[in-house]
Amino acid sequence: MKIKTKLTSGIGLLFMIIVLLGVLAISYIDKLADDTKNILSDNYNSLDYAKGMLYALDNLETDREALNIFMENLEKQRLNITEINESEATDRLARHFKLLDENPSEQNIRQLRLDLNQIMSLNMASIQRNSVIAEDTARQATLWISIIGICSVGIALALLLLFPSQITRPISELTRGIVEIAHRNYSKRLHFDSTREFNEVATSFNDMAERLEEYQQSSLATLLSSKKYLEAIVNSIHEPIIGLDHDRQILFVNNEALTVLNLKREQMIHQSADELSLKNDLLRRLIRELVHPNEKHEPLKIYADDKESFFQAVYVPIKLTETETEGEKQVGNVILLKNITEFKELDSAKTTFISTISHELKTPISAIMMSLKLLEDQRIGSLNDEQQSLASSIKENSDRLLNITGELLKLTQVETGKLILSPKITKPIELINYAVAATRVLAERFGCNIEVEYPEKIHKLFVDSEKIAWVITNLLSNAIHYSKENSRIIVGAKEVDQTIQIFVQDFGKGIDPRYHQSIFDRYFRVPGTKVQGSGLGLAISKDFVEAHDGKIWVESEIGKGSKFTIAFPVR
Repeated sequence: MKIKTKLTSGIGLLFMIIVLLGVLAISYIDKLADDTKNILSDNYNSLDYAKGMLYALDNLETDREALNIFMENLEKQRLNITEINESEATDRLARHFKLLDENPSEQNIRQLRLDLNQIMSLNMASIQRNSVIAEDTARQATLWISIIGICSVGIALALLLLFPSQITRPISELTRGIVEIAHRNYSKRLHFDSTREFNEVATSFNDMAERLEEYQQSSLATLLSSKKYLEAIVNSIHEPIIGLDHDRQILFVNNEALTVLNLKREQMIHQSADELSLKNDLLRRLIRELVHPNEKHEPLKIYADDKESFFQAVYVPIKLTETETEGEKQVGNVILLKNITEFKELDSAKTTFISTISHELKTPISAIMMSLKLLEDQRIGSLNDEQQSLASSIKENSDRLLNITGELLKLTQVETGKLILSPKITKPIELINYAVAATRVLAERFGCNIEVEYPEKIHKLFVDSEKIAWVITNLLSNAIHYSKENSRIIVGAKEVDQTIQIFVQDFGKGIDPRYHQSIFDRYFRVPGTKVQGSGLGLAISKDFVEAHDGKIWVESEIGKGSKFTIAFPVR
């Protein structure tokens, strides 16, 4: 059976289904018109309850259970109010019934009958109104379903006449292309710009033709020579390197990689890296970092050749231009392990040097501070103005040097992994108050007014209060230094999206958006900054905050001040 015949049969069946659908829709809409009475059951219930109450009134004198019958139906009516003014009428009926219960009289009975007649009138009017609306809706639905059914029939008829020819034309062109390929005309290309359904077929055909053309223009000897040349290049690289295809099958691996992985070449080539990683910890980590590229990649510590080495993994995607229409397409990845042992040793030496120098500097600084205290003691004599000014300058520079050595010591704790947290439950206001008290003298010197914004209700934090208080103090000290005289500084806390945020906002000159990320790097200082500092405070603050699974960021514009925020998850 030809494809055109199959398509015609299929679309003919679709045509019959659409016709049947229209007939069924019309028949069900007619049935809907007959069933509209069911939607008015609430109104009929109200009439039934009113009838029961009338019956109770008629038998009030002869039947002792009449009052109970009336009360039962009244309670049911209260739960079945559906119409406008029905609630007021029911409430009025209840009040009059209460009067009847207290003082049985003919007048009260007559009033109750009037109330029941009003409730019945409301529901009868609703039944009539809803019935008219339902019938009108059914007629309109029948009309529209009929129109839609006719349109569906027209569409199906159009498809029946036009669609087969749209299919057979590209198939004929594809057939001619296959004949050309069979006659070794590998330059033949197909283009179905107006037929989206066959674009994938055309792309596959063009890929096949292009590869056949490339293969025709090459020779097996050339391919083998190129393969050996590439293998020699890979093996000459002195850093471990692994090549993977799109399915993470290992394509190539050099001798350095075999050494660090402790595997043999025949165990790896053309094998699945995912399966090998189940038995090799190092390969498993490399594959995990390849699959999750956004995660922070720490240097790898590897023991090979009886020595400890450090490597940084670099993942390079392999991209290939297969056809002119597709553009670049990723076909695999190369994992390169850069040996950073030398840099790691230098970094460790640097950290040790900074730690040693910081500890050694604290002793002479403390001696200087003690000497200054002795000089300021009035019991051994007073200083003249010039001596007092000199002593003040020495004290200021000693304080600054002491702060720098303290920051260097905190930095070495972070870098050496010796940062020890002692978390405890703490109120955010306690941390804020500590920072405000610690910077009060500095704020008075610069004439800054510190305002505290704190909500009435906020969760407590589970953090190392000493380190987080240091962070807030550092942010507040920076805000004071970068603010003008007699300016405002706001420090506060708030709870947003299951996080507790503590912020420090100043109204100084602000920070250029280009440096919003760089200011958290070690030793970085914004160009043109006149305030003296080591460039370590924000870097250490970031390390302390992230050690608590928190985040720190800045919002700032030139001339509008800066707002630093630290956020911690609610635990």
